[in-house]
Amino acid sequence: MSQLTDTHPDPAIGDDVVMLTVPADGGYLGVLRTATAGLAARLHFALDEIEDLRIAVDEACAMLLAIATRGAELDCRFAVTEDALTVEVTVTTVRGAKLPAESSFAWKVLTALTSSAAAEATGQRATIRLVTRRTGA
Repeated sequence: MSQLTDTHPDPAIGDDVVMLTVPADGGYLGVLRTATAGLAARLHFALDEIEDLRIAVDEACAMLLAIATRGAELDCRFAVTEDALTVEVTVTTVRGAKLPAESSFAWKVLTALTSSAAAEATGQRATIRLVTRRTGA
């Protein structure tokens, strides 16, 4: 079941935050790509920046799906600031799961398409964080 929490200010950082939870299944990645594009458009990102971010979110989710537990959910947090969109995707992982190395092709894609990309795997959860700043902002 998908869950969408409407945009709301996060008092800790002063941003608008959108939380979206979908099943950890490739069939739901279109929902996250669409949300990403809509929020990037709200920030007046250029069309090529929007497409780059959609591809980056898709790649990050694919990395996480590869190590997700059966029946897991992808928790996606979008933080909107005046000139940037931060996307954090988190999933429950199988025991001993590892994300691809930063030297892998998948990470090269993420760092080429975003302003910054980072990952963290702790316990049985993994998170990938992408930050994209609007060009010329």
